[in-house]
Amino acid sequence: MASRETLALLDRLMLAMIAQQESKVLAMARAIHPGLTAEDIRNPNDFADLMASGVWNFEDGILSGLKSAHMAIRAKLLEIIE
Repeated sequence: MASRETLALLDRLMLAMIAQQESKVLAMARAIHPGLTAEDIRNPNDFADLMASGVWNFEDGILSGLKSAHMAIRAKLLEIIE
């Protein structure tokens, strides 16, 4: 069974991957629509130019997948360590 330190390492790794993808998605969004904030891209339907970008939507989808995987991993790990 994994130790708490191993589980904490896995959690930090997932958080780092999410942060990196968030930065990438925000930078891409700002290249498409200058001045957007992190809050703005949480509601991309408000920005037609973002919705029209297949590349941006792909990267945003990766971000969503990472966040979903992180929550699923956290839930399973909590079951294991409790």
